[in-house]
Amino acid sequence: MVRAATGDQVSAGDLYSFLKLRVDVFVVEQECPYPELDGRDLLPGTRHLWLDGASGVDAYLRVLEEPSGGFRIGRVVTAGAARGRGLAGQLMHAALESISDAPAVLDAQTYAKGFYAKFGFEPTGEEFLEDGIPHVTMRR
Repeated sequence: MVRAATGDQVSAGDLYSFLKLRVDVFVVEQECPYPELDGRDLLPGTRHLWLDGASGVDAYLRVLEEPSGGFRIGRVVTAGAARGRGLAGQLMHAALESISDAPAVLDAQTYAKGFYAKFGFEPTGEEFLEDGIPHVTMRR
């Protein structure tokens, strides 16, 4: 079952689990040191969605309100041991359901363009490097 909480509702324990998963995958596994703590996780408009597993959080994403309107989906991540079970897809469905027909944007790692295209996202610019990893901005 997808769990959800806004930034002002998330427990310290859950937030720790999200941050640990994000660092384990994005910083350690992908060997990409970057400033993971961006000051947006505890904002009231931030939505955290996640799936728990036997040993903690198996998959996670967050939805941010964009200052110009619409939403930004990001930090989509699945623990290594939980990959291949469609968990990120479950979270994407839940995230898109939560924002209804509002515009949404994300910066996809280039290898994942096809995954996001299944949810109606289309590339809107050229590939770019973010922290040394090829990305492309996609909108729905």
